[in-house]
Amino acid sequence: MKKSTLAIILGGGQGSRLSPLTENRSKPAVPVAGKYRLVDIPISNCINSDIDRIFVLTQFNSASLNKHIKNTYQFSFFSNSFVDILAAEQTPDNKNWFQGTADAVRQCMPHFLNYEFDYALILSGDQLYQMDFNEMVEAHIKAKADITLATLPVVAREASEFGILKSNAKNIIQEFIEKPAPELLPDWVSETSEEMKREGKIYLASMGIYIFNRELLVELMKDQETKDFGKEIIPQSIKTHKVLSFPYEGYWTDIGNIDSFYEANLGLTDDIPKFNLFNNSKPVYTRARLLPPSKISGTTLEKTVVSDGCIIHASRIEHSVIGIRSRIGKSTTIVNSYIMGNDYYQNLDEIDQHYNDGKVMGIGERCYLNNCIVDKNVHIGNDVRVNGGKHLLDSNNELYSVKEGIVVIKKGAILPNGYVI
Repeated sequence: MKKSTLAIILGGGQGSRLSPLTENRSKPAVPVAGKYRLVDIPISNCINSDIDRIFVLTQFNSASLNKHIKNTYQFSFFSNSFVDILAAEQTPDNKNWFQGTADAVRQCMPHFLNYEFDYALILSGDQLYQMDFNEMVEAHIKAKADITLATLPVVAREASEFGILKSNAKNIIQEFIEKPAPELLPDWVSETSEEMKREGKIYLASMGIYIFNRELLVELMKDQETKDFGKEIIPQSIKTHKVLSFPYEGYWTDIGNIDSFYEANLGLTDDIPKFNLFNNSKPVYTRARLLPPSKISGTTLEKTVVSDGCIIHASRIEHSVIGIRSRIGKSTTIVNSYIMGNDYYQNLDEIDQHYNDGKVMGIGERCYLNNCIVDKNVHIGNDVRVNGGKHLLDSNNELYSVKEGIVVIKKGAILPNGYVI
């Protein structure tokens, strides 16, 4: 499918639900799993499926995303492969930002049409999953479908957050409803596998992963009024075109808010995580950094993922993800937390200069961190205590935010010695 499929990754809008992690970067550029960025997930799925002509569409805070993609996805000079950023741009015909997912594709269509392709694979830039897109493209071709949606069985409490559909015995979608109210759900039960039924997953949700035939996509994009795939184009097309459901029952999560982001990252510490980073056939690609191995002294590690280049003297780290270049001081305890790490190392002179004033980058000595996300390049002094949990009310200030009991220390924040949250 390599030459016939063009991948389009939607970078999303402002990402306000993932704030404050998106205050200085676009959602696809948010660091995940200690060493990756969210955008690495769909790009890796494409490359592992031999789809290597990829556009990433973005418009908010795109500088760090541009830098990451430029430094990461470089193919052979003799190859036609590419990962290109398309940022929203003003033209003589259009002065507007992207108004929605479909509008983003519409505005970028002239760039896509410079390439030969039969199928457009449209993906989201903020989902965590591993999928072979070749199987989806093959199902699309075999069914002679006009559009194919990847669909996922979900339970009732999740169904109201998705577009829910019903299909016939041949997986052709007959009906579609966007975010149905709970009282409507009994009419939207679908046939799923026995395993899914046991888990109560009896509703089919759209995953926001689409395949369009080239000619149809070009035709649909002529309608200037439609702005969104999920809310407008898909429901309208079901009535007029052959739309196929491609059922997927593997791990998939939408990184829509701080809670789902937190759970997805800490889920990587499970003995057998649902999202498998240790898969030879489905590697996750990211920027190749020339970092030393991590150095750990006197620390008890329990269900913890530690990235490259860390210097750790903590007493205990449990159920946590530690990002690249993290520095953690003596007698510190970290529980149920994601520490994103740092973009660079401070030299010894800087560390000595700020050792007593709590402004050394990293986490100081005798600290306690629980239920928190620490963004990049944070300075946490000695004897700092951050105890997240449901007892904390949602709040936001210059140094940190609290959402659903999770404390998010903002990028570059300085928490002085003895600071308590």
